[in-house]
Amino acid sequence: MIERSFRMTDPQGMHARPASAVVKVAKGFSSDLTLVAEDAVSLKNMMKILSQGIQPGTTFTVQASGEDEAAAIQAIADVLKNEGLAEEA
Repeated sequence: MIERSFRMTDPQGMHARPASAVVKVAKGFSSDLTLVAEDAVSLKNMMKILSQGIQPGTTFTVQASGEDEAAAIQAIADVLKNEGLAEEA
């Protein structure tokens, strides 16, 4: 398992459009991808991601475990950055 920490930079926090982009990327990998904020939830489930209520300035962790974990966590980091959601903490 590998993990990376991020800080939410989007002024609206985690919301539907970027969460959808994260889920789309996450579903392309066989590894288990988890968002750890208030709780640990699957990055392949948009409603669970949104349920965390991640606000600007919040630090959260992304964990990947599986055969393609390194590529998966890098892809998630890229989409978080490209969507203007978060930066590495």
